[in-house]
Amino acid sequence: MLEAKKISLRGKNLLRNPLYNKGSAFTEEERKAFGLTGLLPPGISSMHDQLKRRYANFQEKTTHIGKYRFLMDLQNRNETLFYRLVLEHVNEMLPYVYTPTVGDAALAFSNDFHTSRGLFITPDIDDIESILRNSGREDVDVIVVTDGSRILGLGDVGVGGVVIPIGKLALYTLFGGIDPARTLPIFLDVGTDNKELRRDPLYVGKRNGRLKGAEYYAFISRFVKAVKHVFPQALLQWEDFEKDHAYGILEKYKSEICSFNDDIQGTAAVTLAGLLSALKIKGETFLQQRIVIYGAGSAGVGIANLIVDYLVYHNISKEKAYHLIYLIGSNGLVHEDYPNIREEVRPFVKKREEVTSWKDKEGKVSLESVVYHIPATILIGVSTDKGAFNKTIVKQMLKHTPRPVIFPLSNPNSKSEADPKDLFKWTKGQALVATGSPYKPTEYKGQLCKSYQCNNVYIFPSIGLAASTVHFKKVTQNMFIAAAESLSEHSLPHLFPSFKQLREVTMLMAYNVIKAAEKEHLIPEMPKDPLEYLLEANMYKPNYKPYEPI
Repeated sequence: MLEAKKISLRGKNLLRNPLYNKGSAFTEEERKAFGLTGLLPPGISSMHDQLKRRYANFQEKTTHIGKYRFLMDLQNRNETLFYRLVLEHVNEMLPYVYTPTVGDAALAFSNDFHTSRGLFITPDIDDIESILRNSGREDVDVIVVTDGSRILGLGDVGVGGVVIPIGKLALYTLFGGIDPARTLPIFLDVGTDNKELRRDPLYVGKRNGRLKGAEYYAFISRFVKAVKHVFPQALLQWEDFEKDHAYGILEKYKSEICSFNDDIQGTAAVTLAGLLSALKIKGETFLQQRIVIYGAGSAGVGIANLIVDYLVYHNISKEKAYHLIYLIGSNGLVHEDYPNIREEVRPFVKKREEVTSWKDKEGKVSLESVVYHIPATILIGVSTDKGAFNKTIVKQMLKHTPRPVIFPLSNPNSKSEADPKDLFKWTKGQALVATGSPYKPTEYKGQLCKSYQCNNVYIFPSIGLAASTVHFKKVTQNMFIAAAESLSEHSLPHLFPSFKQLREVTMLMAYNVIKAAEKEHLIPEMPKDPLEYLLEANMYKPNYKPYEPI
């Protein structure tokens, strides 16, 4: 028999609390004990009955945003039922909990606003600690924070960016088993440079331009200091910060607070896992590849760096590793004459003399030129340049490999560098394809060709589960390498496993993340059996518990 949970809430306050509300599933005894008699219809439902009702309600919604709104309303009423429903229909519902529908939700946020979830912190607040305590959370395992400056491929969406931390934390619970009562979404409202939002009379965020320079970084510093003091054991995930800030913030705080940037490190790790799976399917090694990364922002540089770190970890020199990677930004291939080279990009700069004959009349080296001049076997897109991976480029890749690895990863689908059905058509079904947002399988000459979703949800829940179980002080690149290798091991013969398997796979990945932390002497070594037991015991399961009043 389940041990009863003691709670102090009563009556309507209990029904209004999504963490503890059971709706029609409250027993007769609980209704009497908590003052619920008469506040609910007399019939008592099992969770099975509730799930049937809610799934039927979900199916009645005819639009993507309608399905998203339904699920979020359920989450705001009854979190246990929400998580159980999504887990039972995960392949069907995941696109409405997060990508691609969450992009539409971000754009519609001010127009839809009716229920506050998470925290909103502005630079004019002196006492950030008091705002963190207003969350009502006594302790927190995972915080996801954004300033809304670079949401998916949509750019600056202002306060609407808060839906991203909310969605990411739902995924932490679904797949990493993080107790929703111990998660906290935060939006840092530093203003917006989106003039349309500032003119919108319904906009609910700050209407000034974005805070910049020293004042911005001073605000971030105050925020980090407050988090460390109020929630000292929390894992902090930086999410969707524009590239000019993302690397600077990560570098400054990665050793000061247990934190990581999902756009840089999470995207890199899931991409690395997909590449490892693809190379195993092909029976090849990284040293046989030439890798073109189209997009030199946070994600592109993060992917490039983790590939280098992975190769160095496996005793390949940095010089050889850098030689394999061609990084393309908004001004073409990054080389010595490239304008305004950011510090984190410098290791990938190609020599002037190597690319002189590749340049066009304006001195740029285009994606087409790079693929023409090198034996490109892997093509990764994080550019938001829709349709950039065209037939000419793909056909050129086929001259060097019968099975090109092509990952058009930009979100949402309207920003994707290629449609998988075209990639399969141009390669006669032979391409190994992963995308940022989901696509349906496509048929080529009777063969069903599947593209896989290269979704960060395969990675970050394992970091959260590991951190909440053993509380290491920082997150390292080797932890992401461990997560990527473990994910790939449990993906074959596919590029990625089914989302139905992901809770189980996440626990195996978290184990390897913890072992990586042990190797780096960040935590004491733990025997296998008790560690596996701890991970299993630490995972939240969306089942109703019996309640007793305090």
